Amino acid sequence: MSVSYHMSESYKSRVLNRSQSASNWAEGDRPLVILVDDEASLREALQELLHSVGIETISFASTGELLEAELPDRPGCLVADVRMPGLSGLDLQYRLAESGEAKPIIFLTAHGDIPMSVQAMKAGAVDFLTKPVRDQTLLDAIAAGIELDIQRRAHSRILKEYLSKFALLTPRERQVLREVAGGRLNKQIAFYLGISDITVKLHRCNVMRKMQLTSVGELVRVWELLPADARKTVEAAPLQAH
Repeated sequence: MSVSYHMSESYKSRVLNRSQSASNWAEGDRPLVILVDDEASLREALQELLHSVGIETISFASTGELLEAELPDRPGCLVADVRMPGLSGLDLQYRLAESGEAKPIIFLTAHGDIPMSVQAMKAGAVDFLTKPVRDQTLLDAIAAGIELDIQRRAHSRILKEYLSKFALLTPRERQVLREVAGGRLNKQIAFYLGISDITVKLHRCNVMRKMQLTSVGELVRVWELLPADARKTVEAAPLQAH
């Protein structure tokens, strides 16, 4: 791999310039790129390239080393070889996905083929690059991976907030939430749940207050964001007789 260490304007504009400069990132939000390759010289070259654009790295010589390590909770992505001693890069991708700790991954290999690349991309890889690779191409892929992880982490934080608020709702309030999100009017909800129109309005107000929502549009988006198991608890709740 030939590395020129030029400063990537595309990379900076897509990631670093989000906060004017790399130094403006909060410590826990600074991107961290994880390198996994059994070739020491390549790991060093990749580290120098990424450090030249202000991105911190941590590297491992095998997937086993990575899986045994305690990694900091920071946004970033993985750059991994496919064929290495022990578990392959594809095995690593599978293990991380199964553990619920999946990060965007970019494969960089000298031994790739079309079936392998298709498998990696179907499993969610950001890119599948072959060695040698232009540093601009690699930096662009890494920028996309970091941006994707930032978005995923933000979505996860929002979802956790919604779930914590959802937990405050009574079973009846959850049912009203579901019916409002489904487009039903108060009178329809009252008939379906076997309660009065006024009671529906009270539950609806409680839902908006507890969930800290200001519009029906927000309520619909929250309901659609909730995971299936949370919505199933509402489906399983018994209805009163009409």
